[in-house]
Amino acid sequence: QVQLVESGGGLVQPGGSLRLSCAASGSIFSINAMGWYRQAPGKQRELVAAITSGGSTDYADSVKGRFTISRDNAKNTVYLQMHSLKPEDTAVYYCKAEIRADYYSTTHYWGQGTKVTVSQ
Repeated sequence: QVQLVESGGGLVQPGGSLRLSCAASGSIFSINAMGWYRQAPGKQRELVAAITSGGSTDYADSVKGRFTISRDNAKNTVYLQMHSLKPEDTAVYYCKAEIRADYYSTTHYWGQGTKVTVSQ
């Protein structure tokens, strides 16, 4: 069994910064891509940023230049550093990881979500 545990969400003022973390644990052979998604009230879940096992990254246009995704493969952890936060960044942020429990199979796992609120 695999678990993804997120942390780092909270309330921040516009223009502020937060750093989210997501640690994977359990039966892990290797981890392929990892990513962060978010879902605002009344909206669909959307990709925020993703990173491959080799370190290649991709970002939603709305966060380019403000957010940075990174990972520590030794710790099975992915991070999302968020700067210049805007009220429209308010959402529940979810971590996703493509995890191989063995050589033959890959399963996509989701974290439980961490809430980010950007407000005065």
